[in-house]
Amino acid sequence: MTQTIAPRVRTLVLLLLAAACALLAGAGPASAHAAVTGSDPGQGAVVDKAPARISLTFSEQVALSDDSLRVLDPEGKRVDTAKPANVSGTTYAVPLHSGLPDGTYTVAYQVVSADSHPVAGAYTFSIGAPSKTSVSVSGQSTDDGVVGWLYGFGRYVSYAGFIVMAGGAAFVLTCWQRGSGVRPVQRYVVSGWVALTAATLALLLLRGSFTGSGKVADVFDLSLLGQVLQTKTGAALVSRLLLLAAAALFIAVLFGAYDKREDAEEKRDLTFGLAIGGVVVAAGLVASWAMSEHASVGLQAGIAMPVDVLHLLAVAAWLGGLGALLVALYRAPAQTPVDAPAVRRFSQVAFGSVLALIATGTYQSWRQLGSWSAFTDTRYGQLLLAKIALVVVLVGVACISRRWTGRLAETASVEVPEVREPEVREKERVGARADGADGTGDVEAAAAGNGDASGKGSGEGEGGDEAAPGRATDEQPGPDEAADTERAAQLARQQAARDAAQRKRIRDADPNRFGLRRSVLAEAGIAVVLLAVTTVLTQTEPGRTEQEAKAATSSSASASADTGASGALTLNMPFDTGGEDGKGIVTIDLDPARVGDNEMHVYVERPNGRAFDIPEVKVEFTLKAKDIGPLPVVPDHLATGHWSANGVQIPMAGDWQVDVTVRTSDIDEVTVSKNAQIG
Repeated sequence: MTQTIAPRVRTLVLLLLAAACALLAGAGPASAHAAVTGSDPGQGAVVDKAPARISLTFSEQVALSDDSLRVLDPEGKRVDTAKPANVSGTTYAVPLHSGLPDGTYTVAYQVVSADSHPVAGAYTFSIGAPSKTSVSVSGQSTDDGVVGWLYGFGRYVSYAGFIVMAGGAAFVLTCWQRGSGVRPVQRYVVSGWVALTAATLALLLLRGSFTGSGKVADVFDLSLLGQVLQTKTGAALVSRLLLLAAAALFIAVLFGAYDKREDAEEKRDLTFGLAIGGVVVAAGLVASWAMSEHASVGLQAGIAMPVDVLHLLAVAAWLGGLGALLVALYRAPAQTPVDAPAVRRFSQVAFGSVLALIATGTYQSWRQLGSWSAFTDTRYGQLLLAKIALVVVLVGVACISRRWTGRLAETASVEVPEVREPEVREKERVGARADGADGTGDVEAAAAGNGDASGKGSGEGEGGDEAAPGRATDEQPGPDEAADTERAAQLARQQAARDAAQRKRIRDADPNRFGLRRSVLAEAGIAVVLLAVTTVLTQTEPGRTEQEAKAATSSSASASADTGASGALTLNMPFDTGGEDGKGIVTIDLDPARVGDNEMHVYVERPNGRAFDIPEVKVEFTLKAKDIGPLPVVPDHLATGHWSANGVQIPMAGDWQVDVTVRTSDIDEVTVSKNAQIG
């Protein structure tokens, strides 16, 4: 039976790994985590005269390089005159040449968001009237090529390596201390360390090209590597390498001095020391992710980072320990099988890890999504639903494993023939031969009729005191005796192998152990896919940001006069006053958006679409081409997040600039603007 299980195990593991790789490949290496929430001029806008600069507003802080913002004319020539710079909050601008001719211009941007992910894209606007352009806006993202795919795969390997290394070591220390001397378990933990170290080095080399040109040739560019080392992500990767050196020392002690320590009190003290050191190193490694990715930006970063550390540690204790248990169940030698108490202790550790994952995962979901609708309306929410479903299935299979563990603990131990090492058997044989030389063996000889107890043969004569012909003396063994010794040792080794095989057959024949192995294998298979989904999730734009991006797209589409069949104008403008609860979207509805009297409604909503009140909102209309305005309008508050004004006078048709001043506290205030064709 066990001979047919091994090929099935290998086949299942290969299929699961292939599915995980396919999921990673199909998901795309890294989606942008900062979104463009505003631009001036807006996407597709047509302006009467050339602007002095181009500005972009992002949903979070971004890192700029000299070529992060480029403006290209219809012929593809750059018309920006200086390096891009931060002008206010999350708004960045680049100046343009004066007197630009009419035509369609392309704005291309490539920045790095605060959570370390590249953001790239392009859009067009026109001066005077649209025209043909030779600039292609497709393929702007650097994460679509080979480098992007390799970077995404490296992230998956780094997560997997940490989980295997940390979870395997925790399993040995807390659940099965005898496992420190088991070679397959040692190889399992060491392979995790090797995978994490190799992936970290690869990510460090790939980082410059990944956030820049995306070319394979730039991977080994030392100048790019120097730039990476000066970034937050580069510092995190270097810190990870230093902590991996400490992890190597921890592993060496765990599988060296710890395994050889026999004194119970000394081993207990060493266990405590290794546990403290291991937790510190593991927490430091996890912090290198938390301080440079999702948790480090956005809402409540000071709380989110410790929560993220606890979340990843719980994942490692559960999934990494599960892998170590699987290795122990299938690969541990017959002399040191994993016992029921060890499995029961791991079950308790896994249960605690699941509780921690539920608590921390709930907080992370709220923080990244912000609304129930984001579960179905955003890619992040959809992936999160898939992850939750996998966790539920995994917990269900784990419950089955717990039942098998209980049955295994209740089963009486099976008597297994004693396995004696070849050296022991040879010592016994040599001892028996020595006893025969001392005379004890002559009793057997006498009983066989070959002589008396004194050792004298029936044919003894005058030469009886000499050694018998054909028998070697004690000082010089003869060739026949040496051959017998070698043959006996060989037979002893064969017998030991048969005993070990018999012990393994008896162990594997236990239906409770067999059922536990199958359920743990199923858990490990689901864990592989779960890890792949989690890796893709960390590379996907959070639901909050995606909703802001959708609002920005709607705003850009209505940046110029967005008139429907009724003639009404709608302008959506994201704002950020910089204070607490200072983000939102202000919407201006002007009806019928023509010369003369108009009715205006103002709506203020949070990024998740929920209306909320602010202390003050003011609107001004300016027609710069005719030097008219600003014409102030102070709307009246009607309901939560809703203001209105009647009789808003628009004196003439033209490209009007609509300025909205939003004040969210006594000191936090911002003015956002959009151009719209009215009349």
